[in-house]
Amino acid sequence: MATTLYGIKNCDTMKKARVWLDDQGVEYVFHDYKKEGVPEAELRRWIDTLGWETVINRRGTTWRKLDPAVRDNMDAEQAVPVALDNPSIIKRPILQHGETLVAGFNADQWQALF
Repeated sequence: MATTLYGIKNCDTMKKARVWLDDQGVEYVFHDYKKEGVPEAELRRWIDTLGWETVINRRGTTWRKLDPAVRDNMDAEQAVPVALDNPSIIKRPILQHGETLVAGFNADQWQALF
């Protein structure tokens, strides 16, 4: 079953997630969306499956720097161009394991998945 880890290489949470996957012997492909871009079709699927509220990190600096009107009017459709323009606003990591999607790193949750 194919596993892809989406995120940003230098993020501390991403580092923990990658170490955990490596320690568990899980083979995965890492997609750094700072370097490779955010795949729009995947982003839309993440938002459709998990909800924009889960995919968009509303605790980070990138969210706080958005225009208040953008933040106040955020919805699933608005989240796509915002995330494409600001990849750092996407919660990290996004893990795709087969058809399963998980946002964020939680060792217990991931252990149950693998």
